[in-house]
Amino acid sequence: MWLRTDCKITFDIDIPTSFILMLRPRSGLQQWVSRDSYLITPIVSVVEFTDSYGNLCQRLIASRGEFSIHTSADILTAANIDVNFDAPFDEVHTLPDGVLTYLLPSRYCQSDQFFELAQKIVANEISGYAQVAAIVSWIQQNIQFNSYSPHFIQLSAIEVNQKGEGICRDLTHLAIALCRSLCIPSRIVVGYLYGLELMDFHAWFEAYVGGRWYTFDPTQKQPRGGRIALAYGRDAADVAIFNQFGSMQSARNISVSVKFLMGN
Repeated sequence: MWLRTDCKITFDIDIPTSFILMLRPRSGLQQWVSRDSYLITPIVSVVEFTDSYGNLCQRLIASRGEFSIHTSADILTAANIDVNFDAPFDEVHTLPDGVLTYLLPSRYCQSDQFFELAQKIVANEISGYAQVAAIVSWIQQNIQFNSYSPHFIQLSAIEVNQKGEGICRDLTHLAIALCRSLCIPSRIVVGYLYGLELMDFHAWFEAYVGGRWYTFDPTQKQPRGGRIALAYGRDAADVAIFNQFGSMQSARNISVSVKFLMGN
């Protein structure tokens, strides 16, 4: 299916401020970007680089006053995501080098603290995809998805489990921590989901089983396609849509839309 994304972020800048942005999707196995535009007002010098996770990032210094970023893209992506309960667990020694980092505890995904809980959740499941699906089901039954929670408060997997609720990013942190505790590589994905209620940026995760990455989303009752990835990482610390350094500048306005263009 072809989708068109549109995003505009506006800041009121007090003093010249350094930013690192992560707002440009790139083509890959799961999506093809046929057109994209990136407008910054007022125009400033921008340097683009690729980070260690393969994300396209932009460095710039925003000048004082109103500063806005407007991005748009036409992207071909799958209308459905693959589901394969037969995908087996991959032994650690067989994993590609680039996947190994997604086995380790990280700032918001303290997987070394979740082994016992994960073992209880997947006690009767076949190792691999079925275990990840069981973790997603457990989160949906035990952790409340609350899209109205404050987005600026980053919750770790431990805090989400204790609190019993969170936004998409928080539920994703808990799912990743549980998967990694079972030696299943897992990574966060931030991007867009077509048809999302209360349209905004969205977070989900991928787990590496059966020799490839599979998509999972604890906030959705059924597997859904129509996803556009902007960034991948270990947890939210790696996939911030924007980071500012020095003076703290809060976005005055963020608007996001995803429109259907054509396809199934």
